[in-house]
Amino acid sequence: MTVPGRRSSTFIRLLRSGFTDPSAAARLLDTDALAAVRNDPVLLDALGATADPDLALLGLVRLAEAQPDGELPGLLDTLVSAKPLRDRLLGVLGASEALGDHLARHPRDWLGLVTYEAADLHPGLAEFEQGLAEAHDPVTLRVAYRRCLLSIAARDVCGTIDVAQTAAELADLATATLRGALRIASAAAPEDAALCRLAVIAMGKCGGNELNYVSDVDVIFVGDSAPGADEGKALQAATRLASHLMRICSETTVEGTIWPVDANLRPEGRNGPLVRTLASHLAYYQRWAKTWEFQALLKARAVAGDEALGAEYIAAISPLVWQAAERENFVPDVQKMRRRVVDNIPAAQVDRELKLGPGGLRDVEFAVQLLQLVHGRSDATLHSGTTLDALHALAAGGYVGRADAAQLHDAYRFLRAMEHRIQLYRLRRTHLVPEDESDLRRLGRSMGLRTEPVAELNKAWRRHASVVRRLHEKLFYRPLLDAVAQLTPGETRLSPRAAGQRLEALGYADPAAALRHLEALASGVTRKAAIQRTLLPVMLGWFADSADPDAGLLNFRKVSDALGKTPWYLRLLRDEGAAAENLARVLSAGRLAPDLLMRAPEAVALLGDPEGLQPRTHEALQQEVLAAVGRAENPEAAVAAARGVRRRELFRTTAADIIGSYGTEDNPAEEDHGALVDRVGGAVSDLTAATVAGALRAAVHSHYGDTLPTRFAVIGVGRFGGHELAYGSDADVLFVHEPREGVDEQEAAKAAQTVIAEMRRLLQLPTTDPPLLIDADLRPEGRSGPLVRTLASYAAYYRRWSLTWESQALLRAEPVAGDAELGARFIELIDPLRYPMEGLGEDAVREIRRLKARMESERMPRGADPTLHTKLGRGGLSDVEWTVQLIQMRHAWVEPGLRTTRTREGLAAAHAAGLIPTEEAQILDEAWVLATRVRNAVMLVRGRAGDTFPTEARELAAVGRYLGYAEGTVGEMLDDYRRITRRARAVVEELFYGG
Repeated sequence: MTVPGRRSSTFIRLLRSGFTDPSAAARLLDTDALAAVRNDPVLLDALGATADPDLALLGLVRLAEAQPDGELPGLLDTLVSAKPLRDRLLGVLGASEALGDHLARHPRDWLGLVTYEAADLHPGLAEFEQGLAEAHDPVTLRVAYRRCLLSIAARDVCGTIDVAQTAAELADLATATLRGALRIASAAAPEDAALCRLAVIAMGKCGGNELNYVSDVDVIFVGDSAPGADEGKALQAATRLASHLMRICSETTVEGTIWPVDANLRPEGRNGPLVRTLASHLAYYQRWAKTWEFQALLKARAVAGDEALGAEYIAAISPLVWQAAERENFVPDVQKMRRRVVDNIPAAQVDRELKLGPGGLRDVEFAVQLLQLVHGRSDATLHSGTTLDALHALAAGGYVGRADAAQLHDAYRFLRAMEHRIQLYRLRRTHLVPEDESDLRRLGRSMGLRTEPVAELNKAWRRHASVVRRLHEKLFYRPLLDAVAQLTPGETRLSPRAAGQRLEALGYADPAAALRHLEALASGVTRKAAIQRTLLPVMLGWFADSADPDAGLLNFRKVSDALGKTPWYLRLLRDEGAAAENLARVLSAGRLAPDLLMRAPEAVALLGDPEGLQPRTHEALQQEVLAAVGRAENPEAAVAAARGVRRRELFRTTAADIIGSYGTEDNPAEEDHGALVDRVGGAVSDLTAATVAGALRAAVHSHYGDTLPTRFAVIGVGRFGGHELAYGSDADVLFVHEPREGVDEQEAAKAAQTVIAEMRRLLQLPTTDPPLLIDADLRPEGRSGPLVRTLASYAAYYRRWSLTWESQALLRAEPVAGDAELGARFIELIDPLRYPMEGLGEDAVREIRRLKARMESERMPRGADPTLHTKLGRGGLSDVEWTVQLIQMRHAWVEPGLRTTRTREGLAAAHAAGLIPTEEAQILDEAWVLATRVRNAVMLVRGRAGDTFPTEARELAAVGRYLGYAEGTVGEMLDDYRRITRRARAVVEELFYGG
């Protein structure tokens, strides 16, 4: 029994040696099994040097207690006298609970760590095959596999081999295991083995000689008939052998499992035959294979079975792999593949994902593989399946900057080392960084971080992940700049041909023009060129993520040329995190926003202000416009100032719409599409109202000074009054006036006519600004009626002559400019017309339905597809709006919520009042929002209004990107539009025509 003082001394020593539970450690040291060595200082120091001293000591006790009779002294003597064994054995026990379990079950396997010969330090495939040679069934294969794995782990944790060598040895062990499994399967069915030739092709990390401790082993099987055998029977036999091989490796036995063998990378995946002939493989790859399948074949390596057949397979598919970049669909495939796939990762795990998370292993592997596909067709030095070897070759050939490659190399090795040590602990397939403090401590210590292992590990991990995130995109583009910038002599650069190939692969239709733009922006030694060289690698990536990268780059050059001499422009893009990405999105999304920006490039400053994209209030807009008009020297200058405000605010609105629809790296796309539509409609309507108010003020001031002889108001109708203006909409209005006291009615009418004519003239003056057309055709009597009426004249007309369609048009009437009190009285006048007491009579309802049916048959443009016309087509804007308006005219007299000029508000009010069931209301709302977004998208993309989808491929793709569809899915977009509007039309048939 130890005395208290001695126990205290042992406790302190154990604590200093790194044990987290010194009391438990002291009890373990006191066990009989360790009696001979418990006081040996060398042993205690060695335990303290492991990743987890507590785990190492527990594993050692279990191993000692499991020793057969008479063999324990040999273990303990070797342990204290042979440093190589001590470091290896305790290193494994401190890093891997699973291998500690294996040693406890197979207590003589520690002897495999004793030898320290050259071949033992760096075994190859032959040595692993020898280690598995005596395995004759799945159980003995697992035991032999774990014994070999134990030796790899020992070399790994002791630093005898680095992370790349560890991965290569694990791949060699997997190769030997597949060969052993095929040998066992063949021995179990010799008649099948005699009928066929079977080659096993390793894919993925095994094929690339960079396997993890625990990973699916991806394979493809190639079969053929033995001489004289029937091909059909031979393939059946090969399939049985392949299936048995997979079960031997994958099934759980008393000794656990080895790893799953996954054959899903084969042609047609799970739906395809497990074994094909070489001819069948080639036929599939030549006709049906997708780009990702050629990317996967980069790592194909024949590893087991018939060597000649395996070599034939590799020789046959290799040319197909390196020609993949010339395939017609390579660019859209690459653009889809480049988008990170993190949707399937639970949100709580994204930040702990080493493989798929931002800045993870997949980013490095994908970037390297893509560059290999692009440039490997003309450079055989890039034909490597191993990520780090390929990265080195890319740097040597100038395809990747040397400094970038070195940083990426270090980051990848660190992340792979973390992945290895995480998996080694329990030999489980995981890529998640643990959350538990003790797990993080063991992981950090296993990586050589001993002072503050948890803090140091997290810091190093975040630093390396940040490097990967930063370089992932730049990796593609920085060499393009080096190719044109003509900087340091002697640096290996991309050739013009290689730069063009890369730009083509990333979606640029005119690589030569793109290279000219890059040269203009980034060449030279000026500070401006240096900042551009920092910005462009990332900007090019954002452009490539759009439907028209060429336009994005051209527009960026134009903006940079216009603002290049201003001190704040490049500083804004460099220092304000969101500004550069926002600008890239705006410049590559279509014509409208860039056109607006080119006319006032200084508006780019809005993109760097967190509040810069928020719409301004109607009051603020009107105040600014009227102040600008008041300062002008003449009416032309006044309206030019008003239109300048309109141009800037239209850019603000389009930019916010594009960025909200596309999303950015930090802010995902807006999910509430209705909110986007409402924001655009409200902003454009408010802006139009402020512009009309400014034109009115300028017109009055130029002819009548401060006071017009008649009170005058502008009433917005249609989409203008409904706060639903699209980018390309005209402003539908009514004009009303009322002579001031003592003013002759004829004089007042003439003054009103003069002001209207002047407003129209001013707003239509030739200029670079977008035109604003005022349309008064919805007035009483239409184009045949007077352009402006007094309030009394409106009252008399409506009392005597008003038609149902005119009452319907008034549903969206709202004052937008001029005399507010006169506008309010006009609304009082028309309320009884648009919200008639007791609702509409049956004759009026029939008249509205007849007008709608006539409009559908007569106004649809010739040749237009009625299933895709957003305004007049099936389930489009007109269908939804007329349905809501009919409900308003029938029920608004008793349902105050229906008294609104806005379609979506009216629809929501009808639902709240129980007039439309929930599902039907949602269907109509979805269709109306979608049709509105399509119209907005068409204007943004083409720069001119349109009511149907574009026919030109790039424009159609750009509309799709705005709507949230990935590259290459425009067919899905059109199908979705037809499906949504078809459902809406069914609701319209019931509510509008049937009710």
